[in-house]
Amino acid sequence: MPQGTIKKVTDRGFGFIDTGKGDLFFHVSSVQGASFESLKTGMKVEYEEGDGPKGKNATVVRPI
Repeated sequence: MPQGTIKKVTDRGFGFIDTGKGDLFFHVSSVQGASFESLKTGMKVEYEEGDGPKGKNATVVRPI
């Protein structure tokens, strides 16, 4: 599973992961193994990438 770093988390239920190849959007519903509120900027995560209505996004996000 690819790994990245949380770049930004908003109070509107979404955030972005720095993948090393660009930023990847994720939604609160894709977070597993932790609460969305526990995610912080700079935290390491693993993710699965998928296609959403607006392009690539993270379909599963888990802290490591």
